[in-house]
Amino acid sequence: MFRAEDDPGPSFAALMARAGVQPPVPSPVAGGHGLDITHGTTVVAVRYAEGVVMAGDRRATSGNLISHRDMEKVYPADRHSGVAIAGAAGPAMEMVRLFQLQLEHYEKVEGQALSLEGKANQLSVMIRGNLPMAMQGLVVVPLFAGYDLRRGLGRLFQYDVTGGRYEETNYAATGSGSLFAATVVKMGYRPDLSADDAIDLVLSALFQAADEDSATGGPDPIRGIYPIVATISAAGFDRQSNESISARFASLIGRMSTESGGSATVTS
Repeated sequence: MFRAEDDPGPSFAALMARAGVQPPVPSPVAGGHGLDITHGTTVVAVRYAEGVVMAGDRRATSGNLISHRDMEKVYPADRHSGVAIAGAAGPAMEMVRLFQLQLEHYEKVEGQALSLEGKANQLSVMIRGNLPMAMQGLVVVPLFAGYDLRRGLGRLFQYDVTGGRYEETNYAATGSGSLFAATVVKMGYRPDLSADDAIDLVLSALFQAADEDSATGGPDPIRGIYPIVATISAAGFDRQSNESISARFASLIGRMSTESGGSATVTS
């Protein structure tokens, strides 16, 4: 029992910190080098008139180093839903593969796809199951979005590290650059966005996030690496081609150059 002034609040992690108990931290490996854990960074999802757009940058980091420049962070969960991952890359990708398998197994056994609400709940259970690893630093916090065939609209869900599931009305972002990406989306969002407008908006959000957050990768025209962008509508999950994203970035940079009265620099 606690007195009112000693109430520890809803956070178990905060209570542990107040009691002087810290979760174990992975120890360095032989040779004096730190245990390199690859992390994915910024992903964003935006509703538009006919569905949802999901996008993620391609950079993965290990501490202050770039470990991968072309990591994929947006995956189809099934025909009408997708997952965008942020956090510890290994557990995140394993979670996505298992999630895809579970949805496929359910559809084969039941003869119909799980409802979008059910898919969101299933992913919530998987994130909560990862909590012991998250307490050791291997945090996985994805975004989930899809087209609800029963309601005839796009829906998106955000999670916390304990598996808490929160449906967002218009947009969501997670990862190290999410604050900057969400700010750009908030300023440019309209409920009647077309698919093209929504794609341009998420690309602008990732571009600005990369400009402010060193862990978020911008477009890399030299290597031909651009963010992964997918639309999810009644027609299903549709990943946009690299050529299409390249052309959109060229147009974005041209507009920014005109508005600023100078030349825009592409960060990579």
